[in-house]
Amino acid sequence: MQVALAWLLQRSPNLLLIPGTSSVGHLKENLKAADLVLSAEAVAGLDRIGGG
Repeated sequence: MQVALAWLLQRSPNLLLIPGTSSVGHLKENLKAADLVLSAEAVAGLDRIGGG
């Protein structure tokens, strides 16, 4: 989930993500996505998979 959230954040700096969560632990994991920096190659690969 962190990679998916990081990918979306890197695609658009003005994107507002509102992921649902069922626990405090999941919330903490989701917040870590903001610190995850994906390489340009990783973003391009995810773009191909995501249809972007």
